[in-house]
Amino acid sequence: MTDIPTQTTPIQADDVTIEWLRQLPYTIQSPYRAPTIEGVIVKDLKPLVDGRGDVIELWSRPWIEDEGLIMPQHIYQSATDYGVVKCWHLHNHHTDQFTVTRGKLQVVLVDIRPDSASFGHVCPIFLGVQRPRLIKIPPMVMHGWKALSQPEVIVVNLQSHVYDPADEYKFPWDCVLPEVWEPRNG
Repeated sequence: MTDIPTQTTPIQADDVTIEWLRQLPYTIQSPYRAPTIEGVIVKDLKPLVDGRGDVIELWSRPWIEDEGLIMPQHIYQSATDYGVVKCWHLHNHHTDQFTVTRGKLQVVLVDIRPDSASFGHVCPIFLGVQRPRLIKIPPMVMHGWKALSQPEVIVVNLQSHVYDPADEYKFPWDCVLPEVWEPRNG
């Protein structure tokens, strides 16, 4: 087995293996509290509703300085079919930012950075049309999502870098923490 790095050991995405991930001391947080992972930002978006419909501001340049978000260099939309879990993945350099414009999504973030004060924290977050939010995920925070509404969930991604497959590190959805995915009956 590979040793878990100490708090001062730097880690790169190339160092992460399934075996190493299975050794980590995970602490699953409640989805009803603010995320505890260092560097993660969840910004509630405010719908403006009137008799004609609604408008939700998805991005504003002042949020960089005021909210700690990043200037997107690449913006795209993706769809995830109902019930599909897309995970796990992480990036060495890339910062993810995204919001949901149709449906409901469960996002799970996992801090695998041994030098982080929130190392091992697992934060489930729910967002969608009923609770519009913008999430910022720093590099080396492993994450994934599950589409919770039919027929699909639409996600708008506002990324720090143009997509580079060399900075995309993927792991099977059930290699660790399969118990975090909703719904759970009970």
